[in-house]
Amino acid sequence: MAEGIEHDIPAELTEAYLLLLADASRTGRLLRREELEGLRKLGEHCAEAGYGLRAVVAHCLAAARRAWQTLPGASTVAELRRTGDSVLAATEAALAALGEGHERAQRLAVRQEEAARREFIEDLLYGRGDLGLLAERAERFGLRLASAYTVAVAVGEEPFEDVHPLVSRVERELAGRFGERDVLLASKQGRLVCIAPDSERAVLDAFADLTLRPGPGYLPVLRVATGRRHSGASGVLRSYEEALDALDYARRLDLPARNLKAEELLVFPVLMRDRAAMADLVGSVLGPLTEARGGARPLLDTIVVHAESAYVNAEASRRLGLSVRTLSYRLERIKALTGYDPADALQRFTLETAAMGARLLNWPEQPL
Repeated sequence: MAEGIEHDIPAELTEAYLLLLADASRTGRLLRREELEGLRKLGEHCAEAGYGLRAVVAHCLAAARRAWQTLPGASTVAELRRTGDSVLAATEAALAALGEGHERAQRLAVRQEEAARREFIEDLLYGRGDLGLLAERAERFGLRLASAYTVAVAVGEEPFEDVHPLVSRVERELAGRFGERDVLLASKQGRLVCIAPDSERAVLDAFADLTLRPGPGYLPVLRVATGRRHSGASGVLRSYEEALDALDYARRLDLPARNLKAEELLVFPVLMRDRAAMADLVGSVLGPLTEARGGARPLLDTIVVHAESAYVNAEASRRLGLSVRTLSYRLERIKALTGYDPADALQRFTLETAAMGARLLNWPEQPL
């Protein structure tokens, strides 16, 4: 608070405080419950008016010092000691009550601000409300939605809340490294969300690094996904949905990557845009695998792992825990049942695409 602002503190506080000190000096009594509650309310009013607690306390002590010589109740040394003790006790109780009221008002303001912030995030990430009004509200939280923004989302083994220790660590580290930027960090449906201007890609990179490798004492997240850059309030929502889709595809496909970029996974939305066509491809190409001994799952896993191993038989055998000879037998069975040869580039592409579709559709566990 600026110097001299204590002189602007309401006279009501000074008058009430000095009257209580004078009465305590004269009678030696303690402050009553209703008087303490009145001081708490005055502390609330000071906080609501923007006066810091330190300035309020300094103001009251300065007023007491100035009034000390005029306080009644002391004519002898013994009375002076008694009076001093009573005034100090009253001062202590009064300042404690003012502090309680000031802190009570601040806690209420924080809760109201947090409620407004959470409501804004809900509206922003759900695409609710008038976009113009949403842009105006965004400025209150440091976002200028006319710019291009990118959204990153982290998901962990346990849901995130605003009081989660990792949330506090990430928020503290980002603020320490980058200062006050147009960045918003929040928990949403158990996930941790970071919204940052596309010009601040370093913030998003730091967010991913801090959540994936938070350091000793913190549980790292499972994955982080970053959407593409888009402009405006609707662009924030679109980037957020792209990040969520990337996390969903990674989960369904059991992808090994932990730091995902939406642009690197665009093939999956394309594949799933026509679900009926994908189901037809899976059924037509891979349906015959259900006739194999043990069902379709072992041969389907063979197609997937063979592709992930860049079609190197030795590596695929190692990952599957099979001998190279057994792998070759499985590949022959796949060719015999489906009519598609994994050794042929075009037919291999068809098998791999169908296998990817099967994982997205959870086939054969779920019927097409």
